[in-house]
Formats: sequence, structure tokens, C-alpha cells
Amino acid sequence: MAPLKAENFPKLQNDLILRAARGEKIERAPVWIMRQAGRYLPEFQKLRKNHSFFEICRTPELACELTLQPIDRYGKLLDASIIFSDILVIPQAMGLEVLMVAGRGPVFTAPLETPEDFSRLTENVNVTKELGYVYEAITLTRHKLEGRVPLLGFIGAPWTLMAYMIEGGGSKTLAKAKSWLWKYPKESHALLQRITDIAIEFLVGQVRAGAQMLQVFESWGGELSPYDFNEYSLPYLRQISTKVKERLVNEGLDLVPMTIFAKGSWYALKELSESNYEVVSLDWTVDPVYALEVTNNKVALQGNMDPTALYGGFDAIREIATRMVHAFGKDSRHIANLGHGILPTVDPEALRVYLETVQKVSAEIRK
Repeated sequence: MAPLKAENFPKLQNDLILRAARGEKIERAPVWIMRQAGRYLPEFQKLRKNHSFFEICRTPELACELTLQPIDRYGKLLDASIIFSDILVIPQAMGLEVLMVAGRGPVFTAPLETPEDFSRLTENVNVTKELGYVYEAITLTRHKLEGRVPLLGFIGAPWTLMAYMIEGGGSKTLAKAKSWLWKYPKESHALLQRITDIAIEFLVGQVRAGAQMLQVFESWGGELSPYDFNEYSLPYLRQISTKVKERLVNEGLDLVPMTIFAKGSWYALKELSESNYEVVSLDWTVDPVYALEVTNNKVALQGNMDPTALYGGFDAIREIATRMVHAFGKDSRHIANLGHGILPTVDPEALRVYLETVQKVSAEIRK
């Protein structure tokens, strides 16, 4: 089958999350879940048995199928979809090999050890050539969604990707990556800028392909001190939001809402809310009342139930979700979500209870 073109998309039937992001009137809080297309679903596991993780990412038809799985399962309980992909496709495009190893997660076969290893990185990345499979998956999925909900694209933020590229995978301390900031500050900034330039190009391409909203995942933001966050994370996050929008305007493309999720960076809420993103996503350690006060309604807030609450039983889920909705209040630009990605052993019916509760309670308090 020839790839579908990024044109003549089906009419959008549910724009609730886009209205919330833009500060328009909403009748209830829209809700979606980070990693909603993923390992907790038996239909995901069934497909995964026959395909490697990155094979799925690189096969538009498979990525589309997984993106649609939670939408097909939960129907009108979800107000957004997010393309099935991974934040580490950018380091792959830069020339590093990344494997998804069972029981370990992502593993770089040859991480960066010193700045001399920059010679192993591709000098000028052809983003369309290297990551065009993501664009194809987005375009295909926009058509297959048939306008049911908006489709989100995403990237990993520069600091988070740099940390992975140096650590070689997950880490409890990020000692290798953080030590670069002090041993090689000039080279660290150079690497962060290289990643930023690719990220901007990649996000613009995702919108060109059909993404209707974008999210930037600074998953390891909270591992930095406030000083180091302001030095090595925030400037690049701001570059991304500003330059993506400039590019979209220059190319005559629609300006889409952008979300920043800097996990653990509670101390930077004010700065993030002033960084040209429409939405700031919160992890579960942030009190919604505090977040509302600090951001002063300048942005929509997304989040933030503790993902492990989904193990607490249906009654506890209803209680915690209700408390969360009330904490954000009836007048806020709240986009309901978890405070991080859904965990792989969660019962899909527990998520259904969460989604049902959020929709019911948020609609009730806005009457």
C-alpha cells in the first residue's frame, strides 16, 4: 500500500484537549495517559511477541496499530492519542546504536565516554531520511483515527537524551552524564545544541506529517540542581518551543499546542510556565494548588495522579482521582493525566476506572 499523504485528514470530532491547552472554555477536563499505547495492554503484548521494539517504531503500520489500541479499547474515555515511538530515535538518527533489552530497557552499545567520541556522531543529520518512518506513522494514524481524537507527537528533551547517550541506558545517579557538565561544560553545550537543532527539525516534521499537539519529555530534569537546570536544560527547552513555532509560521503550518514535562523539576515551574509552552505537565510530587499559584493560570496544567495509585484497587482509584480533579478546581485549564507513564503491570480495567472517574467528576464540578 502506498503511504497516505498528509492531506484531506478526517474532520476532528473531539477537540477538548486542544481547547484546554489554548485556554478556551471546556466542559470537563480532557484526559489521556502517558505511555497509554504500551505494555499494560494484552493486545500490545500479543503484537510484541512477533516484533522487536524498534522494529515496531520503524514500521508505520505497526506503530499505527499500537497507537490505536487504547483508543479502540477505551473509546470516548480518552481525549487524545500519542504516536507509538520512543524518545531515543534521535540518538539513533545521530549514529548511535540503541537496543531494547528485556529486563534492562534501552542499552547503548557504545555510549559517549569523552568529547572525542563526537567523531562517531553523524555530522549533519538528514532528519527526514533518518526519522521519516515516524512521519509516515503519524500521517497514517491521523487517517486511521478518523478524527476521533487529536494525535500527539513528541521528543525527548536535549538534556535527557544527552544523559542517555553518555550513561548508555538507565541510571540511578546519572554520575557519568552529570560529571560531563563540570568536566566538559563547553562540549556539553555543544552536544545539547546539536540535539536541539535535530529536535526542532523533527517536531516541525511531525506537525507537517499531521501531529496536532506536541510534547517534550525532560524525563531526567529533576536530576539536575536548580542552577544546572537553568544552565543545561531550560535554555534548550525554550529554544525548542520558540523556534518550532517560528518555523511553523514561516512554513504556513498550523501552530499546535506544545507541552513540556520536566519530571522532578518542581522548582522550575514558574520558569517553565514562561517558556512559550501552552501546557506544563506535573509529576505526582507537585501539589496542584501550589502549581496553580506559581503559574498564575498562564498555562494549562497536565497531570498528575501517582501512577502506582492504579494498583490501589478501584475504590482507592476513585478517591484519589476525585481528589486530584477537585485540587485543580473547576476553573483551571486542567488536562488530566498521570504524573508519569502508566506502569507495565497495571490492570487495564483499573485505568478504565480512572478515566471514568475523571470524566464524571470534572464534568460535575464545572456545571
